[in-house]
Amino acid sequence: MTRTTPTPPAKQMLSEQVYAQLRNAIMRGEYAPGDALKPQDLAGQHGVSLAVVREALVRLVGEGLAERLTNRGFAVPAFSAHRWQQIGEARRTIEPVLLRMSIERGDVNWEGDVRAAHHRLARTPAFTLEEGEYYTEEWAEAHRVFHRTLLEGCGNPVLLETFDRLWVSSELARRLSAHRNPERDGIDEHRRLEEAALARDTDTAVDILTQHLTQTTAALKEHQG
Repeated sequence: MTRTTPTPPAKQMLSEQVYAQLRNAIMRGEYAPGDALKPQDLAGQHGVSLAVVREALVRLVGEGLAERLTNRGFAVPAFSAHRWQQIGEARRTIEPVLLRMSIERGDVNWEGDVRAAHHRLARTPAFTLEEGEYYTEEWAEAHRVFHRTLLEGCGNPVLLETFDRLWVSSELARRLSAHRNPERDGIDEHRRLEEAALARDTDTAVDILTQHLTQTTAALKEHQG
């Protein structure tokens, strides 16, 4: 039997710190799409070993926030209309199924959580003067929580983990390319989605969610030209 050597606590803590810093930097757009993430340079910048940096980069690869290159290097995912279409297709395939399960299985606590998550989303400004054309961090988190809460009634943590991975990948695309779209009424889309889900109107809720996801994918593709 092969034994796995446990990661020393100090190394694990350093790896967690480097991972969090790199993740935030990528999500904030400090690295452009396609930028190299060179372990040697990052180790020097963060004052840690190559092993610590590589461990953090491998985690980012697992989340879809970095790519492992053929020459054993790493890079921020490059913009690819085909890639975002694949992510959109995966979300449109999986999330409506989870929503159906949530509406079927969700109890009164789930209903309360959905209402609270929607209230937070509706009351959080999507744009500020400081952020310009890009969504605020606070709105992005409220948006994630609302969509995940809608699906948590399914009661299947394995399926929810799949949602989490897809969300991170699509959120990176949104952060890097999603500018203000005055023609889209996201507030109304989320309101109608909440109302249909809590009314247990499964078909309507699924239709609204599918249209919502389709518009998001189309907007990212359009921005890429």
